[in-house]
Amino acid sequence: MTKIDSLRRFLLPCFAPSSPAAASAATTKKRLSTSLRDDILDDQEPAQDSDPSSPTASATSALSSAQPRPSKSMVIGTIFGHRRGHVWFCVQHDRLSTRPALLLELSILTHQLVKEMRFGLVRITLECDDRSSDLATCPLRSVPVWALHCNGRKLGFAARRKAGDKVRLMLKAMESTTVGAGALPAGFGFGSGSSDSEGPVMYMRSNYEHVVGSADSESFHLINPDQFPGQELSVFLLRSRNS
Repeated sequence: MTKIDSLRRFLLPCFAPSSPAAASAATTKKRLSTSLRDDILDDQEPAQDSDPSSPTASATSALSSAQPRPSKSMVIGTIFGHRRGHVWFCVQHDRLSTRPALLLELSILTHQLVKEMRFGLVRITLECDDRSSDLATCPLRSVPVWALHCNGRKLGFAARRKAGDKVRLMLKAMESTTVGAGALPAGFGFGSGSSDSEGPVMYMRSNYEHVVGSADSESFHLINPDQFPGQELSVFLLRSRNS
């Protein structure tokens, strides 16, 4: 079995059920990140049977109105990379557009991410601070460099990139795909043109829930089709405030 076949072996099961039992379990499984957010929001809602004229009810109502719920939307996210190269993360609002809303190159290698995905839960956290006045006020998607953590371990950095011709060509080739995983043929090279940027491109493409918590926090959560077993994968963008 070649290395490409090995990578596809672990990527493809993310979207293909291994057994009817697993598929049945997946239909009743609620994504952890969603359930946690729902529990928090439920705790913040005032009780329906409380007296609206009481001080406690008034204070709770004022607190709820002062803290709006995070905004949510659906986007298309694509994780891709050469088998020996870095992982890239691309966000599109429209699958037909070859100009991504966000394009990041992560220092984590493709085979490292595949290894993490075998355990079902992947949380990638990108962090920056506001030491620079420019970073303190710019939109999160405009931050040029991030510190990268994967499942709690620091694994280097992530950098914002502009989509070059080869990235746009790749997105054009995948515009008819909303959910899927596999490999694209050689020819979509990224980087300096070394052996790391040659050969087939592994990819995993799906819908993501985009949550904007505040001006300093955004996140993307993989949405699994109901008939497929759960793969928990989330990407967090966080800006810390140094007071």
